[in-house]
Amino acid sequence: MAMMPKRVKYRKFQRGKIRDRATSGNSVSYGEFGLQALTKGWITARQIEAGRVAATHYLHREGKVFMRIFPHKSISAKPLETRMGKGKGEPAHWVACVRSGTMLYEIGGVEEDVARGAMVRIAAKMPCRCRFVVRRHGL
Repeated sequence: MAMMPKRVKYRKFQRGKIRDRATSGNSVSYGEFGLQALTKGWITARQIEAGRVAATHYLHREGKVFMRIFPHKSISAKPLETRMGKGKGEPAHWVACVRSGTMLYEIGGVEEDVARGAMVRIAAKMPCRCRFVVRRHGL
């Protein structure tokens, strides 16, 4: 089953706009290495899960992978070949709204070259440009 909230106040969301850069959730907090989004956009629950699977497969159960984003927003879609009108479509999938600078994933407990290899595989699954970052100690 895809990642989605247990319950929401409203089933259908408006699209909204993703503005500015991330002011929170933009630094490495849990692990030693992170994957940071450089562009804004929506990341679907399937893409988030694909990134997690790719990282855990590459790490061979060593270290720990932290997912810093969660798909809270439902995206509705109308069936194909349906005429206009008759209201908004049913929720089709869930997405996470990601601002530029948001930390997507973090990895801890492994060497830098191993973490970099795992992050390259995660970045290949993401719809936005990403960069590898290292935790700054002493700040």
